[in-house]
Amino acid sequence: MISVDAVTVEFNGSALFSNITFNINENDRIALMGKNGAGKSTLLKILAGVSKATRGKVSAPKDAIIAYLPQHLLTEDNCTVFEETSKAFSRILDMKNQMDDFNRQLETRTDYESDDYAKLIEKVSELSEKYYSIEEVNFDAEVEKTLLGLGFLRSDFTRSTSEFSGGWRMRIELAKILLQKPDLILLDEPTNHLDIESVQWLEEFLRDNAKAVIVISHDKAFVDNLTNRTIEITMGRIYDYKTNYSHYLQLRKERREQQQKHFDEQQREIADITAFIERFKGTYSKTLQVQSRVKMLEKMEIIEVDEVDTSALNLKFPPAPRSGSYPVIADGLTKRYGDHVVFQDAALTIARGEKVALVGKNGEGKSTFVKAVMGEIDFEGKLQLGHNCQIGYFAQNQASLLDTELTVFETIDQIAEGEIRTKIKDILGAFMFSGDNIDKKVKVLSGGERTRLAMIKLLLQPVNLLILDEPTNHLDIKTKDILKDALKAFDGTLILVSHDRDFLDGLAAKVFEFGNKRIREHFEDINGFLRNKKLENLREIERTKK
Repeated sequence: MISVDAVTVEFNGSALFSNITFNINENDRIALMGKNGAGKSTLLKILAGVSKATRGKVSAPKDAIIAYLPQHLLTEDNCTVFEETSKAFSRILDMKNQMDDFNRQLETRTDYESDDYAKLIEKVSELSEKYYSIEEVNFDAEVEKTLLGLGFLRSDFTRSTSEFSGGWRMRIELAKILLQKPDLILLDEPTNHLDIESVQWLEEFLRDNAKAVIVISHDKAFVDNLTNRTIEITMGRIYDYKTNYSHYLQLRKERREQQQKHFDEQQREIADITAFIERFKGTYSKTLQVQSRVKMLEKMEIIEVDEVDTSALNLKFPPAPRSGSYPVIADGLTKRYGDHVVFQDAALTIARGEKVALVGKNGEGKSTFVKAVMGEIDFEGKLQLGHNCQIGYFAQNQASLLDTELTVFETIDQIAEGEIRTKIKDILGAFMFSGDNIDKKVKVLSGGERTRLAMIKLLLQPVNLLILDEPTNHLDIKTKDILKDALKAFDGTLILVSHDRDFLDGLAAKVFEFGNKRIREHFEDINGFLRNKKLENLREIERTKK
Protein backbone atom coordinates (compact mmCIF):
# COMPACT_ATOMS: atom_id res chain seq x y z
CA MET A 1 0.00 0.00 0.00
CA ILE A 2 1.22 3.51 -0.90
CA SER A 3 -0.10 6.38 1.21
CA VAL A 4 -0.43 10.09 0.49
CA ASP A 5 -0.52 11.95 3.80
CA ALA A 6 -1.59 15.62 4.16
CA VAL A 7 0.16 16.67 0.92
CA THR A 8 0.05 20.42 0.25
CA VAL A 9 1.46 22.32 -2.74
CA GLU A 10 1.79 26.11 -2.70
CA PHE A 11 2.90 28.53 -5.42
CA ASN A 12 3.62 32.17 -4.54
CA GLY A 13 1.76 31.88 -1.25
CA SER A 14 -1.45 30.40 -2.66
CA ALA A 15 -2.28 26.69 -2.36
CA LEU A 16 -2.83 24.56 -5.46
CA PHE A 17 -4.20 21.89 -3.10
CA SER A 18 -4.09 21.40 0.69
CA ASN A 19 -3.88 18.40 3.05
CA ILE A 20 -4.65 15.79 0.41
CA THR A 21 -4.76 12.32 1.98
CA PHE A 22 -5.57 8.96 0.38
CA ASN A 23 -4.21 5.41 0.01
CA ILE A 24 -3.37 3.49 -3.15
CA ASN A 25 -4.03 -0.25 -2.86
CA GLU A 26 -3.20 -3.19 -5.10
CA ASN A 27 -5.74 -3.60 -7.96
CA ASP A 28 -6.71 0.09 -7.77
CA ARG A 29 -7.26 1.53 -11.26
CA ILE A 30 -7.60 5.24 -10.51
CA ALA A 31 -8.65 8.02 -12.91
CA LEU A 32 -7.30 11.38 -11.73
CA MET A 33 -9.79 14.03 -12.84
CA GLY A 34 -10.20 17.80 -12.51
CA LYS A 35 -10.29 20.88 -14.71
CA ASN A 36 -7.13 22.19 -16.39
CA GLY A 37 -4.85 23.77 -13.78
CA ALA A 38 -6.37 21.86 -10.82
CA GLY A 39 -3.03 20.13 -10.13
CA LYS A 40 -3.45 16.65 -11.65
CA SER A 41 0.00 16.46 -13.33
CA THR A 42 1.62 18.08 -10.26
CA LEU A 43 0.19 15.37 -7.98
CA LEU A 44 1.38 12.66 -10.37
CA LYS A 45 4.93 14.12 -10.31
CA ILE A 46 4.92 14.14 -6.49
CA LEU A 47 3.84 10.48 -6.42
CA ALA A 48 6.63 9.70 -8.92
CA GLY A 49 9.21 11.52 -6.78
CA VAL A 50 9.96 13.96 -9.62
CA SER A 51 8.61 16.95 -7.65
CA LYS A 52 8.38 17.68 -3.93
CA ALA A 53 5.31 18.79 -2.00
CA THR A 54 5.45 21.97 0.08
CA ARG A 55 4.24 19.92 3.06
CA GLY A 56 3.13 16.35 3.70
CA LYS A 57 4.63 13.09 2.45
CA VAL A 58 4.18 10.07 0.21
CA SER A 59 5.06 6.74 1.87
CA ALA A 60 5.75 3.48 0.03
CA PRO A 61 7.27 0.10 1.01
CA LYS A 62 11.08 0.03 0.73
CA ASP A 63 11.26 -2.12 -2.42
CA ALA A 64 8.19 -0.66 -4.15
CA ILE A 65 8.69 0.25 -7.81
CA ILE A 66 6.80 3.35 -8.96
CA ALA A 67 6.96 3.92 -12.74
CA TYR A 68 5.98 7.25 -14.33
CA LEU A 69 5.16 8.14 -17.93
CA PRO A 70 5.03 11.95 -18.36
CA GLN A 71 3.23 13.71 -21.23
CA HIS A 72 6.51 14.78 -22.85
CA LEU A 73 9.74 12.80 -22.72
CA LEU A 74 13.05 12.26 -24.46
CA THR A 75 14.42 8.82 -25.30
CA GLU A 76 18.16 8.41 -25.82
CA ASP A 77 19.31 8.07 -29.43
CA ASN A 78 22.34 5.81 -29.01
CA CYS A 79 20.74 2.37 -29.33
CA THR A 80 18.09 0.31 -31.12
CA VAL A 81 14.43 0.03 -30.13
CA PHE A 82 15.03 -3.48 -28.72
CA GLU A 83 18.12 -2.38 -26.73
CA GLU A 84 16.36 0.67 -25.29
CA THR A 85 13.32 -1.41 -24.28
CA SER A 86 15.54 -4.10 -22.69
CA LYS A 87 16.76 -1.43 -20.23
CA ALA A 88 13.55 -2.23 -18.33
CA PHE A 89 15.41 -5.21 -16.91
CA SER A 90 18.58 -3.29 -16.01
CA ARG A 91 17.76 -3.46 -12.27
CA ILE A 92 17.60 -7.27 -12.37
CA LEU A 93 20.73 -7.53 -14.53
CA ASP A 94 22.57 -5.17 -12.17
CA MET A 95 21.60 -7.41 -9.24
CA LYS A 96 22.98 -10.47 -11.07
CA ASN A 97 26.26 -8.68 -11.96
CA GLN A 98 26.67 -7.51 -8.36
CA MET A 99 25.95 -11.01 -7.03
CA ASP A 100 28.50 -12.54 -9.46
CA ASP A 101 31.08 -9.97 -8.32
CA PHE A 102 30.47 -10.80 -4.61
CA ASN A 103 30.78 -14.55 -5.34
CA ARG A 104 34.09 -14.00 -7.17
CA GLN A 105 35.37 -12.12 -4.12
CA LEU A 106 34.34 -15.00 -1.82
CA GLU A 107 36.21 -17.46 -4.03
CA THR A 108 39.47 -15.49 -4.06
CA ARG A 109 39.61 -14.08 -0.52
CA THR A 110 41.18 -16.06 2.35
CA ASP A 111 40.33 -13.87 5.37
CA TYR A 112 37.55 -16.29 6.39
CA GLU A 113 37.46 -15.18 10.03
CA SER A 114 37.31 -11.40 9.36
CA ASP A 115 34.24 -9.19 9.90
CA ASP A 116 34.48 -8.05 6.24
CA TYR A 117 34.20 -11.63 5.01
CA ALA A 118 31.17 -12.24 7.25
CA LYS A 119 29.54 -9.02 5.95
CA LEU A 120 30.22 -10.13 2.35
CA ILE A 121 28.49 -13.49 3.00
CA GLU A 122 25.55 -11.58 4.49
CA LYS A 123 25.34 -9.32 1.40
CA VAL A 124 25.47 -12.28 -1.00
CA SER A 125 22.79 -14.09 1.00
CA GLU A 126 20.49 -11.02 1.04
CA LEU A 127 21.01 -10.30 -2.65
CA SER A 128 20.56 -13.96 -3.66
CA GLU A 129 17.28 -14.12 -1.74
CA LYS A 130 16.00 -11.06 -3.62
CA TYR A 131 17.29 -12.23 -7.02
CA TYR A 132 15.96 -15.78 -6.84
CA SER A 133 12.58 -14.61 -5.54
CA ILE A 134 12.07 -12.85 -8.89
CA GLU A 135 10.11 -15.02 -11.28
CA GLU A 136 12.34 -16.43 -14.01
CA VAL A 137 11.66 -14.50 -17.20
CA ASN A 138 12.68 -14.90 -20.83
CA PHE A 139 13.62 -11.22 -21.18
CA ASP A 140 13.85 -11.20 -25.00
CA ALA A 141 10.44 -12.88 -25.41
CA GLU A 142 8.80 -10.38 -23.00
CA VAL A 143 10.36 -7.40 -24.84
CA GLU A 144 9.19 -8.79 -28.19
CA LYS A 145 5.61 -9.44 -26.98
CA THR A 146 5.27 -5.96 -25.46
CA LEU A 147 6.70 -4.10 -28.47
CA LEU A 148 4.41 -6.01 -30.87
CA GLY A 149 1.42 -5.25 -28.62
CA LEU A 150 2.22 -1.53 -28.77
CA GLY A 151 2.25 -1.56 -32.58
CA PHE A 152 5.93 -2.06 -33.46
CA LEU A 153 6.91 -4.41 -36.30
CA ARG A 154 9.71 -6.95 -35.89
CA SER A 155 11.65 -4.99 -38.52
CA ASP A 156 11.53 -1.95 -36.15
CA PHE A 157 13.41 -3.78 -33.38
CA THR A 158 16.84 -3.18 -34.92
CA ARG A 159 16.16 0.41 -36.00
CA SER A 160 17.70 3.29 -34.04
CA THR A 161 15.34 5.13 -31.67
CA SER A 162 16.43 8.36 -33.42
CA GLU A 163 14.42 7.29 -36.50
CA PHE A 164 11.10 7.41 -34.60
CA SER A 165 8.70 10.28 -33.91
CA GLY A 166 7.86 11.49 -30.39
CA GLY A 167 4.73 9.31 -30.32
CA TRP A 168 6.68 6.14 -31.07
CA ARG A 169 9.39 7.05 -28.54
CA MET A 170 6.62 7.40 -25.97
CA ARG A 171 5.63 3.80 -26.78
CA ILE A 172 9.21 2.64 -26.18
CA GLU A 173 9.12 4.31 -22.75
CA LEU A 174 5.70 2.78 -22.08
CA ALA A 175 7.04 -0.67 -23.02
CA LYS A 176 9.90 -0.23 -20.50
CA ILE A 177 7.42 0.71 -17.78
CA LEU A 178 5.13 -2.27 -18.45
CA LEU A 179 8.06 -4.71 -18.47
CA GLN A 180 9.26 -3.59 -15.02
CA LYS A 181 5.97 -4.87 -13.50
CA PRO A 182 5.84 -1.90 -11.11
CA ASP A 183 3.80 -1.73 -7.92
CA LEU A 184 2.30 1.54 -9.19
CA ILE A 185 2.10 2.84 -12.77
CA LEU A 186 1.53 6.59 -13.25
CA LEU A 187 0.37 7.58 -16.75
CA ASP A 188 -0.13 11.18 -17.92
CA GLU A 189 -2.12 11.16 -21.20
CA PRO A 190 -0.81 7.77 -22.42
CA THR A 191 -3.23 7.38 -25.37
CA ASN A 192 -2.44 10.63 -27.20
CA HIS A 193 -0.18 8.93 -29.75
CA LEU A 194 -1.67 5.41 -29.81
CA ASP A 195 -3.93 3.98 -32.52
CA ILE A 196 -7.20 2.23 -31.61
CA GLU A 197 -5.75 -1.30 -31.54
CA SER A 198 -2.78 -0.22 -29.36
CA VAL A 199 -5.13 1.60 -26.96
CA GLN A 200 -7.21 -1.58 -26.65
CA TRP A 201 -4.07 -3.64 -26.06
CA LEU A 202 -2.83 -1.20 -23.39
CA GLU A 203 -6.27 -1.17 -21.73
CA GLU A 204 -6.39 -4.98 -21.52
CA PHE A 205 -2.75 -5.24 -20.42
CA LEU A 206 -3.21 -2.77 -17.55
CA ARG A 207 -6.52 -4.29 -16.49
CA ASP A 208 -5.17 -7.87 -16.46
CA ASN A 209 -1.52 -7.43 -15.43
CA ALA A 210 -0.86 -4.17 -13.57
CA LYS A 211 -0.84 -4.06 -9.77
CA ALA A 212 -2.04 -0.44 -9.36
CA VAL A 213 -2.54 2.35 -11.91
CA ILE A 214 -3.24 6.09 -11.75
CA VAL A 215 -4.06 7.65 -15.10
CA ILE A 216 -4.79 11.16 -16.38
CA SER A 217 -6.55 10.85 -19.72
CA HIS A 218 -8.99 12.71 -21.95
CA ASP A 219 -10.00 9.44 -23.65
CA LYS A 220 -13.37 8.79 -22.01
CA ALA A 221 -13.75 5.21 -23.32
CA PHE A 222 -10.21 4.27 -22.20
CA VAL A 223 -10.79 5.71 -18.71
CA ASP A 224 -14.21 4.04 -18.39
CA ASN A 225 -12.99 0.62 -19.51
CA LEU A 226 -9.87 0.67 -17.33
CA THR A 227 -10.67 2.37 -14.02
CA ASN A 228 -12.57 1.27 -10.90
CA ARG A 229 -11.94 4.42 -8.85
CA THR A 230 -12.00 8.17 -9.61
CA ILE A 231 -10.21 10.88 -7.62
CA GLU A 232 -11.28 14.42 -8.47
CA ILE A 233 -9.15 17.44 -7.56
CA THR A 234 -11.27 20.56 -7.18
CA MET A 235 -10.87 23.80 -5.21
CA GLY A 236 -7.69 22.55 -3.53
CA ARG A 237 -9.14 19.31 -2.14
CA ILE A 238 -10.05 15.85 -3.41
CA TYR A 239 -13.16 13.72 -3.67
CA ASP A 240 -12.62 9.97 -3.84
CA TYR A 241 -15.23 7.83 -5.67
CA LYS A 242 -15.00 4.02 -5.74
CA THR A 243 -16.33 3.90 -9.27
CA ASN A 244 -15.43 4.54 -12.93
CA TYR A 245 -15.60 7.86 -14.79
CA SER A 246 -19.19 7.72 -16.13
CA HIS A 247 -20.68 6.81 -12.74
CA TYR A 248 -18.46 9.45 -11.07
CA LEU A 249 -20.00 12.14 -13.31
CA GLN A 250 -23.47 11.20 -12.05
CA LEU A 251 -22.35 11.10 -8.41
CA ARG A 252 -20.56 14.45 -8.79
CA LYS A 253 -23.72 16.01 -10.21
CA GLU A 254 -25.72 14.71 -7.24
CA ARG A 255 -23.02 15.96 -4.80
CA ARG A 256 -23.11 19.47 -6.27
CA GLU A 257 -26.92 19.53 -6.19
CA GLN A 258 -26.81 18.61 -2.46
CA GLN A 259 -24.12 21.23 -1.79
CA GLN A 260 -26.20 23.88 -3.57
CA LYS A 261 -29.31 22.89 -1.58
CA HIS A 262 -27.45 23.11 1.78
CA PHE A 263 -25.76 26.36 0.69
CA ASP A 264 -29.14 27.96 -0.18
CA GLU A 265 -30.64 26.81 3.15
CA GLN A 266 -27.66 28.24 5.07
CA GLN A 267 -27.84 31.56 3.20
CA ARG A 268 -31.56 31.88 4.14
CA GLU A 269 -30.68 31.12 7.78
CA ILE A 270 -27.87 33.74 7.73
CA ALA A 271 -30.28 36.30 6.22
CA ASP A 272 -32.87 35.60 8.97
CA ILE A 273 -30.25 35.86 11.77
CA THR A 274 -28.76 39.06 10.30
CA ALA A 275 -32.25 40.62 10.00
CA PHE A 276 -32.98 39.77 13.69
CA ILE A 277 -29.67 41.33 14.83
CA GLU A 278 -30.27 44.49 12.77
CA ARG A 279 -33.84 44.82 14.07
CA PHE A 280 -33.15 44.33 17.80
CA LYS A 281 -29.50 45.38 18.31
CA GLY A 282 -30.52 48.56 20.23
CA THR A 283 -33.31 46.88 22.25
CA TYR A 284 -32.31 46.27 25.90
CA SER A 285 -34.72 43.35 26.47
CA LYS A 286 -33.28 41.50 23.43
CA THR A 287 -29.57 42.08 24.21
CA LEU A 288 -28.81 38.45 25.18
CA GLN A 289 -30.66 37.06 22.17
CA VAL A 290 -28.79 39.46 19.83
CA GLN A 291 -25.40 38.51 21.35
CA SER A 292 -26.29 34.80 21.04
CA ARG A 293 -27.07 35.21 17.34
CA VAL A 294 -23.86 37.22 16.69
CA LYS A 295 -21.83 34.35 18.23
CA MET A 296 -23.84 31.87 16.17
CA LEU A 297 -22.83 33.70 12.95
CA GLU A 298 -19.18 33.86 14.01
CA LYS A 299 -19.05 30.10 14.65
CA MET A 300 -20.97 29.13 11.54
CA GLU A 301 -18.87 27.19 8.99
CA ILE A 302 -19.85 28.55 5.60
CA ILE A 303 -20.81 25.82 3.12
CA GLU A 304 -18.89 25.99 -0.17
CA VAL A 305 -20.26 24.82 -3.49
CA ASP A 306 -17.55 23.20 -5.62
CA GLU A 307 -16.64 25.25 -8.64
CA VAL A 308 -18.01 24.21 -12.00
CA ASP A 309 -15.71 24.80 -14.95
CA THR A 310 -17.91 27.19 -16.94
CA SER A 311 -15.32 28.06 -19.60
CA ALA A 312 -16.62 26.61 -22.84
CA LEU A 313 -15.61 26.60 -26.46
CA ASN A 314 -18.12 28.31 -28.73
CA LEU A 315 -17.50 26.31 -31.88
CA LYS A 316 -19.54 26.40 -35.07
CA PHE A 317 -18.31 25.67 -38.57
CA PRO A 318 -19.40 28.13 -41.28
CA PRO A 319 -22.03 26.84 -43.78
CA ALA A 320 -20.37 24.65 -46.41
CA PRO A 321 -20.51 25.84 -50.05
CA ARG A 322 -22.13 23.15 -52.24
CA SER A 323 -19.67 20.69 -53.76
CA GLY A 324 -20.07 18.02 -56.41
CA SER A 325 -21.88 14.78 -55.51
CA TYR A 326 -18.62 12.89 -54.85
CA PRO A 327 -15.86 15.02 -53.26
CA VAL A 328 -13.35 12.11 -53.32
CA ILE A 329 -13.11 9.22 -55.83
CA ALA A 330 -10.11 6.84 -55.85
CA ASP A 331 -9.52 3.94 -58.22
CA GLY A 332 -6.44 1.73 -58.44
CA LEU A 333 -4.76 4.05 -55.92
CA THR A 334 -1.28 2.81 -55.01
CA LYS A 335 1.49 4.36 -52.94
CA ARG A 336 4.99 2.98 -52.48
CA TYR A 337 8.23 4.25 -51.03
CA GLY A 338 10.92 2.30 -52.90
CA ASP A 339 10.13 -1.40 -52.35
CA HIS A 340 7.74 -0.67 -49.47
CA VAL A 341 4.08 -0.71 -50.54
CA VAL A 342 1.82 1.35 -48.23
CA PHE A 343 -1.45 0.44 -49.99
CA GLN A 344 -2.24 -1.03 -53.41
CA ASP A 345 -5.12 -0.81 -55.91
CA ALA A 346 -7.39 0.99 -53.43
CA ALA A 347 -10.85 1.91 -54.69
CA LEU A 348 -13.19 4.11 -52.66
CA THR A 349 -15.83 6.79 -53.07
CA ILE A 350 -16.84 9.41 -50.50
CA ALA A 351 -20.21 11.08 -51.18
CA ARG A 352 -21.15 14.70 -50.41
CA GLY A 353 -22.18 15.10 -46.76
CA GLU A 354 -20.71 11.75 -45.64
CA LYS A 355 -18.74 11.58 -42.41
CA VAL A 356 -16.14 8.80 -42.56
CA ALA A 357 -13.42 7.55 -40.21
CA LEU A 358 -10.01 6.29 -41.32
CA VAL A 359 -8.73 3.70 -38.84
CA GLY A 360 -5.89 1.19 -38.63
CA LYS A 361 -2.50 0.76 -37.02
CA ASN A 362 0.03 3.56 -37.30
CA GLY A 363 2.14 3.23 -40.45
CA GLU A 364 -0.61 1.53 -42.50
CA GLY A 365 -1.30 4.59 -44.68
CA LYS A 366 -4.03 6.77 -43.13
CA SER A 367 -1.99 9.98 -43.11
CA THR A 368 -0.40 8.97 -46.45
CA PHE A 369 -3.88 8.78 -48.02
CA VAL A 370 -4.74 12.21 -46.59
CA LYS A 371 -1.51 13.64 -48.06
CA ALA A 372 -2.47 12.16 -51.43
CA VAL A 373 -5.89 13.87 -51.25
CA MET A 374 -4.11 17.13 -50.36
CA GLY A 375 -1.77 16.75 -53.36
CA GLU A 376 1.29 16.73 -51.07
CA ILE A 377 2.72 13.45 -52.44
CA ASP A 378 2.76 11.62 -55.77
CA PHE A 379 0.99 8.26 -56.26
CA GLU A 380 -0.08 5.72 -58.85
CA GLY A 381 -3.67 5.26 -60.02
CA LYS A 382 -6.55 7.73 -59.99
CA LEU A 383 -7.56 10.14 -57.23
CA GLN A 384 -10.16 12.70 -58.25
CA LEU A 385 -11.63 15.57 -56.21
CA GLY A 386 -15.22 16.62 -56.91
CA HIS A 387 -16.45 19.86 -58.45
CA ASN A 388 -15.96 23.00 -56.28
CA CYS A 389 -14.16 20.98 -53.59
CA GLN A 390 -12.86 23.43 -50.96
CA ILE A 391 -10.69 21.65 -48.39
CA GLY A 392 -9.99 22.53 -44.76
CA TYR A 393 -7.08 20.43 -43.45
CA PHE A 394 -5.96 19.88 -39.85
CA ALA A 395 -2.69 17.92 -39.88
CA GLN A 396 -1.63 15.65 -37.00
CA ASN A 397 1.19 18.07 -36.13
CA GLN A 398 -0.84 21.21 -36.89
CA ALA A 399 -0.42 22.65 -33.39
CA SER A 400 3.37 22.26 -33.56
CA LEU A 401 3.50 24.12 -36.90
CA LEU A 402 2.47 27.39 -35.22
CA ASP A 403 5.12 30.13 -34.95
CA THR A 404 6.06 29.98 -31.26
CA GLU A 405 7.39 33.55 -31.19
CA LEU A 406 4.06 35.11 -32.21
CA THR A 407 1.37 35.98 -29.68
CA VAL A 408 -2.10 34.39 -29.79
CA PHE A 409 -3.53 37.59 -31.32
CA GLU A 410 -0.72 37.92 -33.91
CA THR A 411 -1.20 34.29 -35.02
CA ILE A 412 -4.78 35.02 -36.12
CA ASP A 413 -4.19 38.64 -37.16
CA GLN A 414 -1.59 37.39 -39.66
CA ILE A 415 -4.10 35.37 -41.70
CA ALA A 416 -7.43 37.16 -41.10
CA GLU A 417 -8.77 39.10 -44.07
CA GLY A 418 -11.55 41.60 -44.70
CA GLU A 419 -14.35 42.08 -42.17
CA ILE A 420 -13.07 39.23 -39.96
CA ARG A 421 -10.12 41.43 -38.90
CA THR A 422 -12.51 43.54 -36.81
CA LYS A 423 -13.77 40.43 -34.99
CA ILE A 424 -10.48 38.75 -34.01
CA LYS A 425 -10.96 39.39 -30.27
CA ASP A 426 -14.51 37.99 -30.42
CA ILE A 427 -13.30 34.87 -32.25
CA LEU A 428 -10.46 34.36 -29.74
CA GLY A 429 -12.93 34.83 -26.86
CA ALA A 430 -15.16 32.10 -28.32
CA PHE A 431 -12.12 29.80 -28.16
CA MET A 432 -11.41 30.67 -24.50
CA PHE A 433 -8.64 33.20 -25.24
CA SER A 434 -9.55 36.46 -23.53
CA GLY A 435 -7.99 39.31 -21.53
CA ASP A 436 -4.23 38.98 -21.13
CA ASN A 437 -4.29 35.50 -22.69
CA ILE A 438 -4.40 36.94 -26.22
CA ASP A 439 -0.99 38.56 -25.63
CA LYS A 440 0.66 35.28 -24.53
CA LYS A 441 3.31 33.89 -26.85
CA VAL A 442 2.47 30.56 -28.50
CA LYS A 443 5.56 28.96 -26.90
CA VAL A 444 4.03 29.20 -23.38
CA LEU A 445 0.67 27.66 -24.38
CA SER A 446 -0.34 24.14 -23.33
CA GLY A 447 -0.96 21.43 -25.92
CA GLY A 448 -4.73 21.96 -25.67
CA GLU A 449 -4.42 25.74 -26.14
CA ARG A 450 -2.22 25.30 -29.22
CA THR A 451 -4.74 22.85 -30.71
CA ARG A 452 -7.57 25.35 -30.15
CA LEU A 453 -5.52 28.10 -31.79
CA ALA A 454 -4.75 25.88 -34.80
CA MET A 455 -8.48 25.10 -35.03
CA ILE A 456 -9.33 28.83 -35.29
CA LYS A 457 -7.10 29.11 -38.37
CA LEU A 458 -9.14 26.28 -39.92
CA LEU A 459 -12.44 28.11 -39.33
CA LEU A 460 -11.55 31.43 -40.94
CA GLN A 461 -12.51 30.19 -44.43
CA PRO A 462 -15.74 28.33 -45.35
CA VAL A 463 -14.97 24.79 -46.62
CA ASN A 464 -17.02 21.81 -47.82
CA LEU A 465 -14.48 19.00 -47.22
CA LEU A 466 -12.97 18.87 -43.75
CA ILE A 467 -9.97 16.56 -43.26
CA LEU A 468 -8.94 16.21 -39.61
CA ASP A 469 -5.91 14.06 -38.69
CA GLU A 470 -5.96 13.32 -34.92
CA PRO A 471 -7.62 16.64 -33.95
CA THR A 472 -8.38 15.59 -30.34
CA ASN A 473 -4.80 15.10 -29.09
CA HIS A 474 -4.33 17.40 -26.05
CA LEU A 475 -8.03 18.41 -25.89
CA ASP A 476 -9.85 17.80 -22.60
CA ILE A 477 -13.05 15.75 -22.52
CA LYS A 478 -15.38 18.78 -22.45
CA THR A 479 -13.68 20.51 -25.40
CA LYS A 480 -13.69 17.24 -27.37
CA ASP A 481 -17.45 16.93 -26.81
CA ILE A 482 -17.97 20.49 -28.10
CA LEU A 483 -15.82 19.79 -31.19
CA LYS A 484 -17.76 16.56 -31.77
CA ASP A 485 -21.11 18.41 -31.62
CA ALA A 486 -19.79 21.05 -34.06
CA LEU A 487 -18.65 18.33 -36.49
CA LYS A 488 -22.05 16.59 -36.24
CA ALA A 489 -23.69 19.89 -37.23
CA PHE A 490 -21.18 20.54 -40.08
CA ASP A 491 -23.12 20.25 -43.34
CA GLY A 492 -20.15 19.38 -45.55
CA THR A 493 -18.12 16.19 -45.99
CA LEU A 494 -15.82 14.96 -43.19
CA ILE A 495 -12.77 12.68 -43.33
CA LEU A 496 -11.58 11.95 -39.81
CA VAL A 497 -8.41 10.15 -38.70
CA SER A 498 -8.70 9.35 -34.99
CA HIS A 499 -7.82 6.69 -32.44
CA ASP A 500 -10.44 7.99 -29.98
CA ARG A 501 -13.37 5.53 -29.99
CA ASP A 502 -15.63 7.72 -27.90
CA PHE A 503 -15.02 10.70 -30.21
CA LEU A 504 -15.84 8.62 -33.32
CA ASP A 505 -18.95 7.09 -31.74
CA GLY A 506 -22.05 8.70 -33.27
CA LEU A 507 -19.94 10.93 -35.53
CA ALA A 508 -18.68 8.72 -38.39
CA ALA A 509 -21.24 6.49 -40.11
CA LYS A 510 -18.69 4.65 -42.27
CA VAL A 511 -15.22 3.25 -41.56
CA PHE A 512 -12.30 2.78 -43.95
CA GLU A 513 -9.82 0.28 -42.48
CA PHE A 514 -6.15 0.57 -43.48
CA GLY A 515 -4.04 -2.57 -43.14
CA ASN A 516 -2.13 -5.29 -45.04
CA LYS A 517 -1.57 -2.89 -48.00
CA ARG A 518 -5.36 -2.56 -48.48
CA ILE A 519 -8.14 -0.07 -47.76
CA ARG A 520 -11.35 -1.89 -46.80
CA GLU A 521 -14.75 -0.16 -46.62
CA HIS A 522 -17.07 -0.98 -43.68
CA PHE A 523 -20.66 0.27 -43.89
CA GLU A 524 -21.06 0.65 -40.12
CA ASP A 525 -20.11 2.96 -37.28
CA ILE A 526 -17.00 2.51 -35.12
CA ASN A 527 -18.75 0.30 -32.53
CA GLY A 528 -20.00 -2.10 -35.19
CA PHE A 529 -16.55 -2.15 -36.78
CA LEU A 530 -14.82 -2.95 -33.48
CA ARG A 531 -17.34 -5.68 -32.62
CA ASN A 532 -16.81 -7.37 -35.97
CA LYS A 533 -13.06 -6.88 -35.81
CA LYS A 534 -12.96 -8.72 -32.48
CA LEU A 535 -14.88 -11.66 -33.99
CA GLU A 536 -12.52 -11.74 -36.97
CA ASN A 537 -9.53 -11.85 -34.64
CA LEU A 538 -11.04 -14.72 -32.62
CA ARG A 539 -11.67 -16.74 -35.81
CA GLU A 540 -8.08 -16.06 -36.86
CA ILE A 541 -6.86 -17.50 -33.53
CA GLU A 542 -9.08 -20.57 -33.94
CA ARG A 543 -7.84 -21.16 -37.50
CA THR A 544 -4.20 -20.85 -36.34
CA LYS A 545 -4.77 -23.41 -33.57
CA LYS A 546 -6.35 -25.87 -36.01
